[in-house]
Amino acid sequence: MEYTIWCDESERKGRYYSNFYGGVLIRSKDLKHVNETLRAVCTYHYLNDEIKWTKVTGAYLEKYKALMDAFFTLVKNDKIKVRIMFSKNAHVPQDLTKEHRDNEYFLLYYQFIKHAFGLEHSNPESRPLYVRVYFDHLPDTLEKRQMFKEYIKGIQSVREFNRFNIRFRKNDITEVDSKHHVALQCLDVVLGSMAFRLNDKHKEKPPGANRRGKKTIAKEKLYRHINGHICSIRPKFNVGISTGHDNDRANRWHHSYRHWLFIPARFKVDANLYK
Repeated sequence: MEYTIWCDESERKGRYYSNFYGGVLIRSKDLKHVNETLRAVCTYHYLNDEIKWTKVTGAYLEKYKALMDAFFTLVKNDKIKVRIMFSKNAHVPQDLTKEHRDNEYFLLYYQFIKHAFGLEHSNPESRPLYVRVYFDHLPDTLEKRQMFKEYIKGIQSVREFNRFNIRFRKNDITEVDSKHHVALQCLDVVLGSMAFRLNDKHKEKPPGANRRGKKTIAKEKLYRHINGHICSIRPKFNVGISTGHDNDRANRWHHSYRHWLFIPARFKVDANLYK
């Protein structure tokens, strides 16, 4: 058995929330069906160019809604698992070293891969399970990117991962071009919509204008459409907090859609940074 996780990030520094990371996980047995389903929608609606949150406009709104309908149907049927992680600016980390600050991007990404999907609960029979990790382009030096990939490979040595025979092979940890991965493009839309809403971008108006722009209105409509799908999976879903595991930590794996508000081990609250 293999899992493939496509990863993306957005909004390193937002008004209220920052460090948005997202991932979609697809089992090898479901991969062909997922890709064919999503590509069929793209073909039907002439979505021939790369699908991205930044491209959402009124003209493309219904097409993007249709794609999200197909995507979240797959999520509801547990053919795709989605995880979104972010931090709240009001939680100001304490005791960070220069190394922590310099490598914040990769340190948070490591935590996301290690914990967000609850992988340690996914293989109770302990048969060999291989995890492929595909990152959208990592924005740093080659040396740092290679070091980061080695750290991801090292997750397999963590006690819980080693115990349940969860493996990361070096050649399976790589960067990809999102143009060739439709699941990653869908993730970009979902992740972008969450950063958009949590940072109140739906309220923004062009300089000197009394009304919001048409693109902003279209994005808010698409966010609400996406949120409706999430709430159909988990009623009364709150996008700004960590999803509960319903008294069973194994649900960190079993749930098809989850959010994780990352909170530093030591932090102080800056009330000026709340909404």
